[in-house]
Amino acid sequence: MVIVNRQGYALVDTSARVRGTESFKSRPEIAQALLGNYPHGVRNSRTLQERLLYVAVPIAANGAVHGAVRITYPYSAVDARIRRYWLLLALIGVVVLAGAAVVGLGLARFVTRPLRSLEEAAAAVGEGNLDARASEEEGPPEVRSLAARFNETVAKLSRLLRSQGEFVADASHELRTPLTALRLRLESLPPSRDRDAALNEADRLRDLVDSLLALARADAGAEGSARVDASALLRERVEAWLPLADEHRVALVAELDGPLPVRAAEGRLAQVLDNLLANALEASPDGGTVTVSALAASPWVELHLTDEGHGLTPEQRERAFDRFWRAGSGAGGSGLGLAIVKRLVAADDGEVELREAASGGVDAVVRLRPA
Repeated sequence: MVIVNRQGYALVDTSARVRGTESFKSRPEIAQALLGNYPHGVRNSRTLQERLLYVAVPIAANGAVHGAVRITYPYSAVDARIRRYWLLLALIGVVVLAGAAVVGLGLARFVTRPLRSLEEAAAAVGEGNLDARASEEEGPPEVRSLAARFNETVAKLSRLLRSQGEFVADASHELRTPLTALRLRLESLPPSRDRDAALNEADRLRDLVDSLLALARADAGAEGSARVDASALLRERVEAWLPLADEHRVALVAELDGPLPVRAAEGRLAQVLDNLLANALEASPDGGTVTVSALAASPWVELHLTDEGHGLTPEQRERAFDRFWRAGSGAGGSGLGLAIVKRLVAADDGEVELREAASGGVDAVVRLRPA
């Protein structure tokens, strides 16, 4: 701070920069203040070689200016203080953000952990595990309520499917006895065309009942997948079907190399192969050949069962897996065999399709995941 008289000479100089009397009249802010003005602002000081923040006011009495007072402050100190305040504010901001992040992460985990459990339970149910349940003890009330509703829905679905499967299985089982009695009564009748037709219909009804029972078991999908050697199982089923192939005068050929492990249930896969072999033998003409082969075709292992029959049109191959569909009015079977095959293969996360064989027949392809 500097106090000068009306001639501009310093009366008080708190900086004690120089000794003796010093004139400040050359300073623009002092000159303005001695004229009765109130200058303020920032200017460069050639003496101090830095920028100064200043304010000057005149000392006046009875309308006459007797001197002036000037206060200066180094602008670098102001900048340093501003920077210090900015750093302090930034530090406070970082601490606040970190605290908010920790609180937000805790809240997010509080909400997402039960939602993740619910998602895993839903995925398990989608894969057929109707015993999976979501936790009802974690998370906010809304998530717990959602988990409870989900568990209740899955429980109802499980009871409904179990009841449906039990009904089909019980009905199929109970129908066998009257069907057997009916066939025995028909066989006791004198031979005639009507009796033979009735016996054929009784046999078809028996096959239909057996197929419904097999379909109910396939929908249940109780057996879990495991490591199965597809080549060994194919050889086993081919040997089991050789006597029937000889009766139909059809050659049954297995073109198999080394082991081909797949992820499947052995019982389900054996039933799939039996159904496809039965269809191939039925479709093959006298003297024909049914070829069974297996190969690795990443990311699958493909099982091929090829016959030399009349084959199917593209529309027929597309519809062949529909339940109760048959190629024509004269076709035998219940129309459930390929539907059962598709359901059994799907239970092992596989695929099945019918292709046109090079011989004109049908190439049944089962694709399974390698083990």
